[in-house]
Amino acid sequence: MDLDAFADVHSHEWARLKELSTRRRISGAEADELVRLYQAVATHLSTIRSSAPDPVLISQLSQTLNRARTTIAGAHEPAWRDVQRYLLVSLPAALFRLRWWINAVTLGCVVLAVIAGVWVATTPQGLAAVGPPSFREEYVTNAFASYYDPGAGFAAVVWTNNAWIAAQCVAFGISGIWPVFVLVQNAVSVGAIGGMMAHYGELGMFLKLIAPHGLLELTSIFVAGAAGLKIFWTLVDPGPRPRSRALAEDGRALFTVAGGLVLTLAVSGLIEGFVTGSDLPWWLKIVIGALALAAFWVYVIVLGRRAVAEGETGDLDADLAGATRPVAA
Repeated sequence: MDLDAFADVHSHEWARLKELSTRRRISGAEADELVRLYQAVATHLSTIRSSAPDPVLISQLSQTLNRARTTIAGAHEPAWRDVQRYLLVSLPAALFRLRWWINAVTLGCVVLAVIAGVWVATTPQGLAAVGPPSFREEYVTNAFASYYDPGAGFAAVVWTNNAWIAAQCVAFGISGIWPVFVLVQNAVSVGAIGGMMAHYGELGMFLKLIAPHGLLELTSIFVAGAAGLKIFWTLVDPGPRPRSRALAEDGRALFTVAGGLVLTLAVSGLIEGFVTGSDLPWWLKIVIGALALAAFWVYVIVLGRRAVAEGETGDLDADLAGATRPVAA
């Protein structure tokens, strides 16, 4: 197909559709014309996509059709099917594509936390670095356990604090430095507290109070760090895609992940607020935390694998993201 000739023949229809779509008021006859032109231009767009995929022209016609659709049907309001698609397709696909980054970040943070914990628990220098004896004894005997005060207010505070940590990893991930700083600081802090509790013979209490909510909470932080580092690596090595396009696609998927972290951190906050400090048996608390983490990974692996196999990436769909020029893999 001769794209220039095709555009010359139909450009007046495209211009007329664009004009009608931008009017605040149209008559009945113009509304009928708008619908007719919308159907015709949609056919033109399909023809161009299949026969002569010019990304610039496809993007222009897509925007014109989107504007016309809004004029015809009214402004789009989020529907349950959009929420369903986000939760069952986009989010698990984005998380599944991050799985190896998540595993690497988790392994690195766990190793670092163990090293910090052993250093604090077994060396005078490490123990002194945590604080003076009076502070350590007060923290071990009272402050650590009393921190977990059951209730909605405590859950909200915990959720806000963790969401802020995750947001930093996501927002400044492209720097490649800030996510590492946040992850290292968090791992060393958790490991040092565990080492201090172990030194005073309270390692069991530490694990009992951390495990119920910490399994999902820490995993959420690791996911945020992995997402931030992934966008940094996209900047360094975009692969066969142009760098700007790679950053745009992976950046949109990154915000898909960020929305999911709001949900996982809310769940871990509820567990911390209503389960960790409750009167439930310790074994049941830990089972609840383990089930929450298992549910997360089943969600990622089962739904994510299926979504990625169908070509989903966690990015916006083609109509919203805009057409892109094909590149060699």
